[in-house]
Amino acid sequence: MTLAALELTGKTAVVVGGTSGIGRAISLGLAEAGADVVASARREQQVKETAAEIEARGKKTLRLTSDMQDRGSLERLLAETIAAFGKVDILVNSAGKIKRAPTLTFPEEEWRDIIDTNLTGTLRACQVFGAHMLERGYGRIVNIASLNSFVALSEVAAYAASKAAVASLTRSLAVEWSKKGVLVNAIAPGVFRTALNADLLDNTPRGKELLMRTPMGRFGKTEEVVGAAVYLASDAASFVTGQVLVVDGGFLASGVNQ
Repeated sequence: MTLAALELTGKTAVVVGGTSGIGRAISLGLAEAGADVVASARREQQVKETAAEIEARGKKTLRLTSDMQDRGSLERLLAETIAAFGKVDILVNSAGKIKRAPTLTFPEEEWRDIIDTNLTGTLRACQVFGAHMLERGYGRIVNIASLNSFVALSEVAAYAASKAAVASLTRSLAVEWSKKGVLVNAIAPGVFRTALNADLLDNTPRGKELLMRTPMGRFGKTEEVVGAAVYLASDAASFVTGQVLVVDGGFLASGVNQ
């Protein structure tokens, strides 16, 4: 195995939830590694903006919206990508929802919505794109798990349950599909600063505690997830399957930091 195995030239990738935060960073990173990338999400304007950035990196793309809660939209995403590129080699499932509230009174409808997006949505995408990959005998699926796959953070029980299940689903699919050439892994990001959480991280006691629990003493930058995604999407990871690769600045290793 050589470093050339990390090259994604000639590969086609679809990133669901690929137009903001970690998903956007992965979309652009896969393009920089050589893949043609379809970054899809619900908001058309963000899809257009990310597509322009992919094209600015010299790679091909499509402007297609999708919703993890709508199987039909995922089927259209697959069909139109195949029509344009002939195949899908790589799938990244990055779309997700979170809500912080006490578990005792957490509304069932909101629980179901988070589970349906984060867990069942991941299953939908894996089923839709996995069928194509299994037929071809080749595929790389990268799901996005979480620190919450392993440890609890206060008052995000629905999100934590969904992400623990995503880690389990990743292992189950790896057991079923790996002999057929489709490798399924996940990335568990630590605490990364994005436009959505910057105020919480910088100006609340929760943010201070998260920083204290991270041995590197800083929050992650979204581009720092890219290396893990490129590796798992590439032929350099040809004997890696059913794994959850943690990218967290040491958070899960942390006990007492002072």
